[in-house]
Amino acid sequence: MSLRLAILLAALLLALGGCAQDELAVIGQILPTDVIFDAPSAAAPNDDVERVAGTGWGDTTVHRGAPQGTVVPVADTGWGDATVYRGERPVAAAPMMPGWGPPTVYAAAPIAVPVLPPGPHAVPDFLGPYLLDTGDKLRVFVYGQPNLSRIYTVDQIGNIAVPLIGQVHARARTTVDVERTIRAKLGTEFVKDPQVTVDVAQNRPFFILGEIRLPGQYPYVSGMTVETAVAIGGGYTERASERCFRVTRRVNGVVDVMEVPSDYTLLPGDTVYVYERIL
Repeated sequence: MSLRLAILLAALLLALGGCAQDELAVIGQILPTDVIFDAPSAAAPNDDVERVAGTGWGDTTVHRGAPQGTVVPVADTGWGDATVYRGERPVAAAPMMPGWGPPTVYAAAPIAVPVLPPGPHAVPDFLGPYLLDTGDKLRVFVYGQPNLSRIYTVDQIGNIAVPLIGQVHARARTTVDVERTIRAKLGTEFVKDPQVTVDVAQNRPFFILGEIRLPGQYPYVSGMTVETAVAIGGGYTERASERCFRVTRRVNGVVDVMEVPSDYTLLPGDTVYVYERIL
């Protein structure tokens, strides 16, 4: 019995030693994280192993003919083991080198826009209609009344003196308001159905102070900015700051102080102050 068992074992070993092995095949440089999809080879049984040449990163082992879904570990390359799935695409890839992966995209967070409180640093978005004040010159035209049609200057108390009707208040009012007042007073006692037109003949001046070559009072130019005012005043001095300016404005008897850039639009009566440069 023992002799028969020994003969059978010897025959089995002889048969296993004679099985054909596939030759080593060099298929080029394949990185350890590459995934190889290859149809099963008819020449190799399912449990045969085909070894791919080393790429300098470690050998990649591919099991030929393994059933679908079989996970085959590959030799450690120092970057983590690559996983080869036979017959289907892998679910997860090997870990990538930090800094070489796809960029991470984060949803943009809403940007909070600060709201400046009213005060010295607030710039009003809407200035409203132009309000008259001391120094404005008004052109008043009364149809058929040449003695009343002339240019009137708003005085220090904010009035204009019109013949026949006397003082007409103009400060903090629009030209339309003044026009209605003159028409009402003339129509009450002196002129039947008067036709009156009032417009601004010349705006009150503006003032510019600080680090400017020729500070003082200048006639206002329609649509002028701080930069235009600086040019009218002779330009900056060597110590002037050109980044931010202070504008003082009187609105309805209330003084408003604002920090503004050089392209800020001025109004008649504004006072511009040019700061001194710190460095």
